[in-house]
Amino acid sequence: MEQDVNIKITDRDGVTHEVKAPTDMAMNLMEIVRSYELAPEGTIGICGGMAMCASCQCYVLSETELPEKQDDEEAMLSEAFYVQDNSRLGCQIQMTPEMEGLEVVLAPES
Repeated sequence: MEQDVNIKITDRDGVTHEVKAPTDMAMNLMEIVRSYELAPEGTIGICGGMAMCASCQCYVLSETELPEKQDDEEAMLSEAFYVQDNSRLGCQIQMTPEMEGLEVVLAPES
């Protein structure tokens, strides 16, 4: 059964986009940003979603319950620029029904 979730993504120009994200395609937030072309090509997901570059760093604004950060995400964020308490890597946030209402702001380009 197909189920899309509604999420809000504020791009690096400060424009907020309300998008529908499929939960049945094993996509992550970084891939959603890329599919809606909310960041210039080549500026997000440079490592292909392997938690190795932080180009997909975002700030989570909503109270959405996210999975715990894994060691590789923690390590990458410890080396990234513009990290805040609510920073996450978009490639590590899978689109599941629980992501309904997720609101994020894309971090500035490093």
